[in-house]
Amino acid sequence: MKHAKRLKSFMLGASLLAASLSSWAVVNGPAVDSQGGPAIKQLNLQPPVTQIAEQIYSIHNLMLVICLVIFVAVFGVMFYSILKHRKSVGHKAATFHESTAVEIAWTIVPFIIVIVMALPATKTVVAMKDTSNADITIKATGMQWKWGYDYLKGEGEGISFLSTLSTPRTQVGSPGVEPTEKRGDNYLLEVDNEVIVPVNKKVRIITTANDVIHSWTIPAFGVKQDAIPGFVRDTWFKAEKIGTYRGQCVELCGKEHAFMPIVVKVVSDDDYKKWVDVKKKEMAAKADDPSKVWTIDELKQRGEKVYAANCVACHQATGKGVPGAFPALDGSAVVAGPKEAQIGIVLNGKAGMPAWKATLSDTEIAAVITYTRNSWSNKAEQNIVQPAEVLAARK
Repeated sequence: MKHAKRLKSFMLGASLLAASLSSWAVVNGPAVDSQGGPAIKQLNLQPPVTQIAEQIYSIHNLMLVICLVIFVAVFGVMFYSILKHRKSVGHKAATFHESTAVEIAWTIVPFIIVIVMALPATKTVVAMKDTSNADITIKATGMQWKWGYDYLKGEGEGISFLSTLSTPRTQVGSPGVEPTEKRGDNYLLEVDNEVIVPVNKKVRIITTANDVIHSWTIPAFGVKQDAIPGFVRDTWFKAEKIGTYRGQCVELCGKEHAFMPIVVKVVSDDDYKKWVDVKKKEMAAKADDPSKVWTIDELKQRGEKVYAANCVACHQATGKGVPGAFPALDGSAVVAGPKEAQIGIVLNGKAGMPAWKATLSDTEIAAVITYTRNSWSNKAEQNIVQPAEVLAARK
């Protein structure tokens, strides 16, 4: 009866595991592996698209085979001895001490096994660390809870953008509140700005962080590199197959840890050149003239979008923040007080808040400050900030 209950519990757990796997699936057409995400009820590693990932996959299988052979050998000998030499068939326990041959064998054999396992693993680890001669260098900056990307070298140099979760909050819900919209195929694995790289090019990724430790990870590339505040680490990949590949931050980094995915789109050389051209034109178009004078309604409208993309995760849509972690903007003395103080905080950061001067333009900062000063219950006396004021504060 006891064993039957245990079997029933095991089967229930297995069914729940299968259900959870399917809920994390990525299905974007018939070729699931081309999307680089987890497949429905997938139990193995994701299909590799780089040589490093292929080596990791091979080493994983090698280690599994070695462990299986050791398991079968050890338990085979044990059960054979138990059954063949049991007391009920007339055998008596032998008494003996020491065996030079046995001691040599159980020292040499494990040593050989370790060498067989270590050689391919060491070769792969050394290759993983070789970031020299990269065609493109991209800096990935982790922040709560999004990624910032800067193309530092190679074609596309000068491009920079933020990459934020694009799954609507109506699909996510909140504690005690059910989602109001059906979850999409790429739930929590989709972003507003993908990292675009050309196929068959060596891409070096430099990682760091603005606040806490994050980790930049793409399973299909065989890449996992921590992003640590105050430190610069690097890794690389060379994707050999065009497609979209998905990962997530895999270092517990706070309450929105599950909401900072990584999406890399590998394209042909021609498509990459087109993307670089379009992206640079977009950046030039967004570089608003800081001398332009905006109306309060124009700034509020644009500021609402900036707030939704960059501030809502911490300060919340209601402006109430998170008690004990992120301060409320609704009723804040800083928001309601002299605007110079708020401009300084947004530009340079404070405590857990990152400095936005490197990622937001003067117009975007002016817009989001104006939006907060005129939203919720706030009715600041100095209710409008112009881009020229932000530009002056930068100097």
